[in-house]
Amino acid sequence: MKLRESGMPDEAYWETLFDIKLILDRLGVDHRLRNVVELGCGYGTFTLPVACRISGVISTFDLDQSMVARTTDRAWEQRVGNVVCEQRDVFQDGFGINPGTQDACLLFNILHCENPRRLLEEAVRALHPDGLVLVIHWRHDPATPRGPSMEIRPRPDQIIRWAADVGLASEPDGVLDLPPWHYGIRFRQMPTVA
Repeated sequence: MKLRESGMPDEAYWETLFDIKLILDRLGVDHRLRNVVELGCGYGTFTLPVACRISGVISTFDLDQSMVARTTDRAWEQRVGNVVCEQRDVFQDGFGINPGTQDACLLFNILHCENPRRLLEEAVRALHPDGLVLVIHWRHDPATPRGPSMEIRPRPDQIIRWAADVGLASEPDGVLDLPPWHYGIRFRQMPTVA
């Protein structure tokens, strides 16, 4: 799954574009989460801070072997031992983890892919019934310094519709403001009607 317009800028610049602590706080990423899966590790910008907050393992995947290598190196340098990082095409091969085993799935700046519903389906497949899909994306604002073109950049209401199509409902807190450039949404599986 190659993302449209998915080139990564320089690592130092990239990491200035996020208030990582605020984002993870507002998404509720903490020790109550055990196992977490992430699609698109990039430089490990979120992987390592998440690993330091959760009580289990973060399994993270990227198509780009150089991103996998960088995240792996950073985990080793920072002595973060609960990161499993590998190169994988999730659309082609799935997450490669047992279904129904993850407390959360992180989809950060990735739902501008060509088939976001399919990606959300893979996320649901990975989660246990009370698991969370945590999404962030660039605001739909041309003033943002990065992000995909406005033509393919999803708005929050689009993501909420795609999520509903695969059985996910947004949490009551709705769309979260994640300054300076992002918004976030927490999703859970909709209860099944007996």
